[in-house]
Amino acid sequence: MSETALKAPGVTAPSGDANRWKALVFIALAQLMVVLDATIVNIALPAAQQDLGISDGNKQWVITAYALAFGGLLLFGGRIADLWGRKRTFVLGLAGFAAASALGGAATTGAMMFGARALQGVFGALLAPAALSLLAVMFTDAKERAKAFGIYGAIAGGGGAVGLILGGFLTEYLDWRWTFFVNVPFAVVAAAGAYFVIREPAGARNRSPLDIPGVILSTLGLVTLVYGFTRAESDGWGDSVTVGMFVASVVLLLAFVLVEARVKAPLLPLRVVTDRNRGGIYLSLGLAIIGMFGLFLFLTYYLQIVKGYSPVKTGFAFLPMVAGMITGSTQIGTRLMTRVPARLLMGPGFLFAAFGMLLLTQLEIDSSYGALLLPAMVLLGLGMGTAFMPAMSLATQGVEPRDAGVASAMVNTSQQVGGAIGTALLNTIASSATTSYVKDHIAGAAAKPQQDLVKLQGMVHGYSTAIWVAVGILAVAALIAFTFVNAGRPGTTPAASGSGEGIEDEVPVPVVAH
Repeated sequence: MSETALKAPGVTAPSGDANRWKALVFIALAQLMVVLDATIVNIALPAAQQDLGISDGNKQWVITAYALAFGGLLLFGGRIADLWGRKRTFVLGLAGFAAASALGGAATTGAMMFGARALQGVFGALLAPAALSLLAVMFTDAKERAKAFGIYGAIAGGGGAVGLILGGFLTEYLDWRWTFFVNVPFAVVAAAGAYFVIREPAGARNRSPLDIPGVILSTLGLVTLVYGFTRAESDGWGDSVTVGMFVASVVLLLAFVLVEARVKAPLLPLRVVTDRNRGGIYLSLGLAIIGMFGLFLFLTYYLQIVKGYSPVKTGFAFLPMVAGMITGSTQIGTRLMTRVPARLLMGPGFLFAAFGMLLLTQLEIDSSYGALLLPAMVLLGLGMGTAFMPAMSLATQGVEPRDAGVASAMVNTSQQVGGAIGTALLNTIASSATTSYVKDHIAGAAAKPQQDLVKLQGMVHGYSTAIWVAVGILAVAALIAFTFVNAGRPGTTPAASGSGEGIEDEVPVPVVAH
């Protein structure tokens, strides 16, 4: 049994490693690279598909191969970080991600591209939890932690929109291959910097034997879950293979939970997720990401197809949301995180984002960017930035150092699964609403221009219908944050127990290692 006391506000933390702020630069750079990659490739996909001769039926695998490997291996990657050391795993993840990106940029066939994307996912699953867990173990003082996670949260939230801008520039003015090659300098700089400046705290590793049954069950369960949602988007929810994937994922993940409850050294100690604060954060973050994907997915299509924006102009149109996220994370979240309980940042943050989404339900073909889209994106960015920042910090606060990697992996897993669900669910709702609208209105359009107008109106109607669902999902995320997350100000924590029960406290509370 070991005890680590968490400090009350006002108590100065040990100075720790003097290089930790330099280390944050390279950790943030690596996180930016991973987040950028999630959207930058979407912009390049049409050009890459044409060059490599990828069929319409197979083009989804450029996205799916990455999502399956990344989502399926995140828990394993987090455990490897705890076992091998987070710095070593971080550098290895960067090196592998750079090599896989170079392979993708040099791809000459569709199969080579799919393989490169899967490899990117494998090394991304090592890199992402190692980056977040390094922050968790290096920044322990409440005020320093607030600043560090404010920067990290802003990048995690806004990096995707930056990817749209960079992807547009690279695809339009250079070549789609540069959307892959651009990762190489990012990774080289981050790996070199990390190697020289990161000093991981001693005694934070978990050297227990690897839980092989847990690795197999969690990987297969998450892969089948992500693939089920991906397939639902293209083949429908009633497709026999889709249904089979969902049934298999439920069985595999239930088996995983049973195994984790019985083995001596579990891959995912259940104490990590049964804590009501962490459980509430994982759930609310996953739901918020579903809502966010509504914005990215539909506004990208709306701006390019309905408004006729170029890829570069589309990317710039998302900048107000990025500015909102950075402001919400670094100015609102960071300044208030040490003063108010996390739920009073997360709950209102998600509600602000929901209000921004609510404005977007008013979308029409001729909607004004300045009058409707701009304020909606600013509100959504401010809300998400304010909510993400304390969520990222609290998800790893109070966790035993040996569990930091796997607790960080759960943050990434909730986001990855949320993204897969959001893309499939909202796209299906939008497509159904569009089809229904066009069927009801196309008969009254005799000429082709009128028919084209009805199709555009149907598309926008589908987007607004799906965005209504996203509003509801964000409202549920806010409700979960208000009710589940009961931790006090960072630097304080509720007394932890196996059931996750706790009371808000303003004095030092010991966290007892199991």
